[in-house]
Amino acid sequence: MYWVSFMPIDTMRSINTYLPIRLGRRPYKIFVTSKERKFNRRQRREESRKRKRGERIAKYDDFSLIYNIDNLYKAFHKCKLGVLWKESTQRYRLNLFSNLLKTSRQLINGENVTCGFVEFIINERGKKRHIRSVHISERVIQKCLCDQSLVPILSNSLIYDNGASLKNKGIHFSIRRFIHHLSHFYRHNGFSNNGYCLSVDFSKYFDSIAHSKLIDLVERVIHDQQVVNLIKQFVFSFGADKSLGLGSQVSQILAIFYLNKMDHFIKEVLRIKYYGRYMDDIYLIHHDKQYLEYCRKEIQNIHENLGIRANDKKTRITKLKDGIKFLKGVYFLTEKGRVVRYATPDSRKRMRRKLVKFKALLEAGKMSYGDIRTAYQSWRGNYIKRFDAYNTIRRMDGLYNRLFVL
Repeated sequence: MYWVSFMPIDTMRSINTYLPIRLGRRPYKIFVTSKERKFNRRQRREESRKRKRGERIAKYDDFSLIYNIDNLYKAFHKCKLGVLWKESTQRYRLNLFSNLLKTSRQLINGENVTCGFVEFIINERGKKRHIRSVHISERVIQKCLCDQSLVPILSNSLIYDNGASLKNKGIHFSIRRFIHHLSHFYRHNGFSNNGYCLSVDFSKYFDSIAHSKLIDLVERVIHDQQVVNLIKQFVFSFGADKSLGLGSQVSQILAIFYLNKMDHFIKEVLRIKYYGRYMDDIYLIHHDKQYLEYCRKEIQNIHENLGIRANDKKTRITKLKDGIKFLKGVYFLTEKGRVVRYATPDSRKRMRRKLVKFKALLEAGKMSYGDIRTAYQSWRGNYIKRFDAYNTIRRMDGLYNRLFVL
């Protein structure tokens, strides 16, 4: 049963206090201004965030989760996926429980668990990348560290549009978000303003990450000193005062966290709604070109404080109708609001040259037809299907049939 308490109008006007009205069990107030309502809502939100942050730290900021045998066992079964054919992984599995027990004791005693690297160079789209892969025993520890502590604590502070190296995210997620931002920009601004996009790419991003600044950022959110010391082992194993190596899971997670301050600055201070980042590739979409120039200068100041430098050749402001390069693709926003996606011309040329080389290797007996077919299907199914490339696929299929089928 509901009851409402009333007061005479003259008396109500004569007092400056709020008049409480009770409906059921919930108290309500009259004459609450919008500022007070927003302030109360902000206070409740901050208290909720503080409480959840405390619960998260109490749950995951615990070194015992990392040297726990069960967690190390789960980490190994994740690490072996796709690499069980390797001799080192098979040897490690033969004495799995003794190896895990040895690892747990090393962690408890605070010993150095790094085992060096297997270094090699890969050629990706004409660009050489130096890879430093870790041993399976160290990879198990890194997987356990990331799954049990590092990712649950750090990922909660990341923005939603940071799409690299996280579960349920990746390159396809970032592309979908980019297309989503283009479509929503058209709905709110139309095509009359054309719109502009600031694209930023960093030069040697992993090699430019300073160890001291990175550890300082980590210590602000992780308070268990044993966990921090373990992270330091993996970071300092790469040598010099800066640089993180490719091929390490800890490096990947810390690399996406290193620019977290910049992400929040762009979203919350610069108020760029249509913003996203995939590792070191970022974009800002706005209708005012001059404001994007201002954003570029502000972002550059953050880069200088973190010790990284933007690639001047790949950092530019372009019109949306002229096409935007992002993650190996070119995207156009048409007058009717459609987002047209094309593969870069270099990728098409590179695949044609590969097929011709594959033909020569096949005739010389250095490559089998099965390997050639697998390589072509990988390009055709995983890469080119993301784009509007019907004619490109048809022409490439024709070249493939002329070389290997007919």
